[in-house]
Amino acid sequence: MRQPLLREGASELSYEIRGIVKKAHQVEKLGQKVSWENIGDPVQKNMGLPAWIKDIIVSLVEQDATYSYSDSKGVLETREFLATLNNKKGGAQISEEDILFFNGLGDAIAKLYQYLLPSSRIIGPSPAYSTHSSAEAAHANTHPLTYSLNPNDNWYPDMDDLYMKVKYNPNVVGILIINPDNPTGMVYPRFILDRFVDIAREFNLFLICDEIYMNVTYNGASNHTLAEYIKDVPAISLKGISKEMPWPGGRCGWMEFYNRKSKPEFDRLCETLENAKMIEVSSTKLPQLAIPLIMQDPRYPDYLNTQSEKIGRRSRLITEMLGSVKGIKFNETFGAFYNTIIFEEGVLNYKQSMKIQNPDIRKLVESWAEEEVLNFDQRFVYYLLGAKGVCVVPISSFCSDLLGFRITLLEENEELLKNIFNKIREGLEEYLNS
Repeated sequence: MRQPLLREGASELSYEIRGIVKKAHQVEKLGQKVSWENIGDPVQKNMGLPAWIKDIIVSLVEQDATYSYSDSKGVLETREFLATLNNKKGGAQISEEDILFFNGLGDAIAKLYQYLLPSSRIIGPSPAYSTHSSAEAAHANTHPLTYSLNPNDNWYPDMDDLYMKVKYNPNVVGILIINPDNPTGMVYPRFILDRFVDIAREFNLFLICDEIYMNVTYNGASNHTLAEYIKDVPAISLKGISKEMPWPGGRCGWMEFYNRKSKPEFDRLCETLENAKMIEVSSTKLPQLAIPLIMQDPRYPDYLNTQSEKIGRRSRLITEMLGSVKGIKFNETFGAFYNTIIFEEGVLNYKQSMKIQNPDIRKLVESWAEEEVLNFDQRFVYYLLGAKGVCVVPISSFCSDLLGFRITLLEENEELLKNIFNKIREGLEEYLNS
């Protein structure tokens, strides 16, 4: 081309959660049935919407007003409902003008990083959720900036690591929290959340908290929302309906701005995000209209509790099934849909493999395994896919120096769940002993 078309940051856009699907489809075409453990899609794992939620959606579909534009910031009545819902819980208070809807939380995340100066950095957790880390790195034209989550301490963040990176990097303008966390399933205790606020206040930063799993906690955990602990620090909460309802195909997420007027530069950021949405006219309307009707329904709290209890039971079952495997370590989970399995240091090498009966699949996987750029956990993931037909995501692709893989806790069919995790256990034992 006459001139380069892409800036350097474009190379940082990666999403291995979806990327591994390309390889899985190749294996599938060669005759291997695949169990999809790569992505947190509740519907794909047999967690359908209850009939009463579908009835609400159908009633809205029959109304002509559903098909019109909404306000650029989102349906006014829905924003008023969400502001009231937040304010009843105490903590930071907002109005309907502090809420901005997007076409899914991925859209919101992309917009958030897009308008920051390339030199303004958001530091986030590692292992990192790819949508955040890729968007932050792409806007900055360099690798993501992260603080460490410690697998030897319940996946809690290393707050000393965070503090020193913020202190000695004046380009850091904000801190990202994902709570409950994806990919680790950790739920932050209050004393750590308060420490985030203290660091942000000391260095004049704002906080971002991805709270998409805020209503998915279990095993005795209770979640503290951003509004509860933010106090006077400027912050943005990222929320949506894709996980808890579950309605990922609805593409409906929103931002809530806290303490917007406390800092002029932060207020300008919020205004810029609103202006960007006005250029697009509006976001998807049907799910916005459904939110108050569903969340105010007396059946909704029981529905959320039941779903969380099911996920908690699966998390305990998986711990029982994988707990005896030597060479790995993982923590009990308390929120979200995932667990992260970490390989102990030194147990992986380039000579390990699993038996693959299909010669075409074996040849394909061996060709992938010979790539010199592979991390050890990628190599394991490819063999697990080819030999056992289980598609998982390597933890090294979550912007982490750790080696392991992420699994989901979503499969509603318990017999199928056991079958999948028996295959994972068999694959681990065969690979680590080869």
